[in-house]
Amino acid sequence: MSLPKQVKIVEVGPRDGLQNETEIISVQRRIKLIQNLAFSGLRHIEAGSFVSPAWVPQMADTAEVLMGLNPDEGIHYPVLVPNLRGLQDALAAGARDVAVFAAASETFSQKNINCSIRESIQRFSELMALARANDIRVRAYVSCVLGCPYEGAIEVSQVADVARQLHELGCYEISLGDTIGTGTPLKTRSLIESVAQHIDIENIAVHFHDTYGQALANIFAALQSGVNVIDSAVAGLGGCPYAAGASGNVATEDVVYMLNGMGISTGVDLSKLTASGREICDQLNISVRSKVNLALQ
Repeated sequence: MSLPKQVKIVEVGPRDGLQNETEIISVQRRIKLIQNLAFSGLRHIEAGSFVSPAWVPQMADTAEVLMGLNPDEGIHYPVLVPNLRGLQDALAAGARDVAVFAAASETFSQKNINCSIRESIQRFSELMALARANDIRVRAYVSCVLGCPYEGAIEVSQVADVARQLHELGCYEISLGDTIGTGTPLKTRSLIESVAQHIDIENIAVHFHDTYGQALANIFAALQSGVNVIDSAVAGLGGCPYAAGASGNVATEDVVYMLNGMGISTGVDLSKLTASGREICDQLNISVRSKVNLALQ
C-alpha cells in the first residue's frame, strides 16, 4: 500500500466552519483564531469570503480580517470569491490567494449560486482573466461530488467534467467536496480515479463532511488513491445545512491524529491545534465536535 509521506492540510474553519455557525464572531476574534491556527503549524488557512453579508452575515468584514493579518512568508490566507466583483474586493484588501466554488449538481448550482453549471464556468472565466493579470492563485471547490440533497447520487463522470473545466480555466487545485457527507470509501476511490483521468493527482484535494461518520474512512481511501491535500476545520466547526443536527466538516484534530499515527507528516502541533479549537468553541458557546480534542481534555 502506497501512502504519501507528507500531507497539506487546508484549514477551512475560519471560513467554511464559521459561516455555518449561528454565532457571529468579531473581526478581532476571527483574526486571533487564524493566528492561533498558524501558530499550530498550519500554512493554508481560509480567512473568509467576499460574499454579500446579507447572505452570509458571519463573513461580513472579511476585508478587515485579511488586512489585520500580518503577511508571513510561507503562510497562505485564501478567501472565497463568488464572482468578478468578489475578486475585485479581495484584491483591494490585499488577497493573494482566492477560491471559487462550483457544483457537480445542476439543481444545487441553481439554488446555491443562482446559475447553471455552464453559466458558473463562464462566470469564472472572466474572473480568471483578472486573477492572472494580478498574479493571483485560484483554487476551486466542487460541491456535491458524492451526493446532492436535491438530486441524490451524482455521476462521477459529471464531477470529472466540472473538475476538468475548472482546471483548464487555470485553477491550480480542485477540491472535491462531499457536501452532505454521504460518501463511503469505495465510492471515494472510484470518484478520485475518474477525476484523475483528467487532472494530475497532485492537483486534487478532498473536502469531507462527517454527517454519517465516514469522513476519516473516506480520507484514508483518498490517501490510498494518491491524494495528499485534505480540507478540514478545527474542532469540527460548521454544521451540515442539509441534515439538521448533523456534523459538518471533518475536524482538523482528528485528521492530524490519524495522519500522525500513520507516520504522515503535516507540520502541525496537535496540542496547539486542540487549544485553538477549545478557545473558538468557548467563544461560540458550542461543544467541541472533534473526537480527538474531547479525548485529550
